[in-house]
Amino acid sequence: MKKNNELKNINKLIEKRHIFKRYILSIIAIFVLAATYNLFILPNNLVYGGVSGIAVITKKIIDPSVLIFIVNAILLIFSFIILGKEKTKGSILGIMLYPIFIELTKDIGTIFVLENKDILLNVLFAGFLSGVAAGTILKNGFSTGGTDIAAQIVSKVFKISVGKSLLIIDSIIIICGGIYLGIINVMYAIVLLYIYSLMTDKIILGISDNKAFYIITKNEDEVKDFILNNLNHGVTILKAKGGYEGRKENVLLCVVPARHYFKLKEGIALIDEEAFFVVTDAYEVRGGA
Repeated sequence: MKKNNELKNINKLIEKRHIFKRYILSIIAIFVLAATYNLFILPNNLVYGGVSGIAVITKKIIDPSVLIFIVNAILLIFSFIILGKEKTKGSILGIMLYPIFIELTKDIGTIFVLENKDILLNVLFAGFLSGVAAGTILKNGFSTGGTDIAAQIVSKVFKISVGKSLLIIDSIIIICGGIYLGIINVMYAIVLLYIYSLMTDKIILGISDNKAFYIITKNEDEVKDFILNNLNHGVTILKAKGGYEGRKENVLLCVVPARHYFKLKEGIALIDEEAFFVVTDAYEVRGGA
């Protein structure tokens, strides 16, 4: 019981940290997301999934801002009932402000007149700006609701992963957009969705400036000496046990700047051609001597 209370206190402290800055950045990001929607996505009929994608399909029937608000409000109610208060509260800010900002920026195309009618250029900018905005919102602990909530509900009800739920929902929306607007629209939507996802991840995780090497080698001392004396980086020795043979061995852990990746990789190969190593991105490195 005491441990649970401590964890709750830590969660509360995390939520309170830089709260004013987080709200301001998220509000700005929601505005950018709405402006991007009205400037690039809606005029070019880009159905890249989500409630915003549905609004593109139905824009001749109902105003996009109205549809987005209604659908998100319904999803918010279901979220409270099925997912609970804690998983829902982060979506309230985005659900309230996003349709309002879409309505406020609906005439942005008359202010920023885009003379270039190249749809691919529009797709690239739409993916980049919306991805950066969405990543900023998520990184600060908020959400614009929509299919994010729907995916969590589907995941809980049907016992499948959130990622798979999101893929199914967005695929259905994109296919519907393709049926209504044509296959070319689907192709552009896939490009937009890819760039959007890529930029969202980059904003949340950051750009990796370092690489982490996990090395198993029979020439442990030579590899360690190369890292310490040639590259001037530290090495941590981890005790490991093989899963198949149960043999005990050491794993060398080393984090180096990305510019030293090739040099360390080639150095390992020269010292021990049979060495086993895994390289991963290290998005943040702190502490150490």
